[in-house]
Amino acid sequence: MHQFSHYHLAEKANIITASVPGIRSQELLKLQEEIEGSVVSYPKNFPIAIRRAKGAIIEDVDGNQFLDFFAGAGVLNLGHCNQEILPYVESQQQDLIHALDFPTENKMRAIQNILSELPEKLRDRYKVSFGGPTGSDAIEAAIKLAKIKTGREGIIAFAGGYHGMSAGALAVTSDVNFRKKIWSLMPNVHFLPFNYCYRCPFSQHKGKCNYSCAAYLRDVIENQHSGVNKPAAILLEPIQGEGGNIPASKRYLQEVIQIARDHDILVIFDEIQSGFYRSGEFLAFMESGVEPDIITISKGIGGLGFPLSGLIYKKEIEAWGPGAHIGTFRGNQVSLAAANGAFDFVRRHKVQEYVKEISTYLMESLQELVGICPFIGEIRGRGLMIGIEFVKDKHTKKPYAAFVNNFKTNCFQRGLLFEVGGHHGNVARLVPPLIITPKIVDAAIEIMKKGLKQTMRNAKVASFELSGTFSK
Repeated sequence: MHQFSHYHLAEKANIITASVPGIRSQELLKLQEEIEGSVVSYPKNFPIAIRRAKGAIIEDVDGNQFLDFFAGAGVLNLGHCNQEILPYVESQQQDLIHALDFPTENKMRAIQNILSELPEKLRDRYKVSFGGPTGSDAIEAAIKLAKIKTGREGIIAFAGGYHGMSAGALAVTSDVNFRKKIWSLMPNVHFLPFNYCYRCPFSQHKGKCNYSCAAYLRDVIENQHSGVNKPAAILLEPIQGEGGNIPASKRYLQEVIQIARDHDILVIFDEIQSGFYRSGEFLAFMESGVEPDIITISKGIGGLGFPLSGLIYKKEIEAWGPGAHIGTFRGNQVSLAAANGAFDFVRRHKVQEYVKEISTYLMESLQELVGICPFIGEIRGRGLMIGIEFVKDKHTKKPYAAFVNNFKTNCFQRGLLFEVGGHHGNVARLVPPLIITPKIVDAAIEIMKKGLKQTMRNAKVASFELSGTFSK
């Protein structure tokens, strides 16, 4: 297996302070609380102040080194500060940084790189358009294009879907906690069950079902008493990210596309997190052989974490003219240069093939955890987008959010970072850089083993103290 060892600061965690956060991190965290807005969230989950990072290693200001299985919320697909991509950025900064939407060789090359990674039969059928720099911007643009093209208003979205925090993107995001005290979002959004086989709302069993989730989608569209007018678009993630790293099956995506075609409805695939080889394919949907109308991209496409987002869409749905969707920072030249560097890196080092190898190694290694912990209900994923779902009982599948959050804390104290998500907040989400090594995997698994054992001890103590309280 190809080694990427020299792209990382180290290949294991190294915690040198008595506890985490260390003294200097505590000082900066306190200062942040005093002078930065309270909307800050990630330091609440990972209370450290970062000094530098390289590859899959983050070093805090106290000198502690952490294994990064979070990757900037799935952005740093090729690792922090990749030394082969940095020269593309440095060179571009000397020539041109901001160019609005004027053509440049740099941008045309980026577009050609994107289109060349589509299946050969599709490359000439799609175009690329850059909008604002974040994934939310891409979602807003996709919704706008679908509405303009169809002349219709509604959007069908899915339970567990996360698409961003701007008004339109938030309206199609299912988690109601994000919408507390905000009542005037985009109207005519309808949420349907996702292809979440582990928790099928139709009580079907994986591998033996008749795809009731797809049949329900068809019924909602075809039944005039469903209460849902014919929508402009169906919007979904081929692999739900924040929803718990849930891959939709090939058959389900095919069914969704067919239903949409039968009713002249556009399909938008949100590949903001699942894209740029994270699944083992350039875009996750490509494994299914379907053809969505619009694809949103961001995160990993920025190469080194530079902000960049856009749409890939069929030429036949081109429906807007000059200035119909703009953004001052669309297609930033430095971000585009980083994207070109990232594409070159992927091809030079055959990263796509490597993801399939290292993800298999990681998934096999994770199976060791099942023998340690009785609360692991399912380990799932594609490529390096993996979810570990924790339940109190494997039969009832009752979510065990408290356990996974304690587990995350115990792993953090030992030097491993990962995010928690899921429909019920009970899923450990692993999205490391695509260039992690077997040694890094081994180090992460060792931390998870120790973290699980500590979490189970904590759970037993809590259970004993609780039963003692009741007995009194």
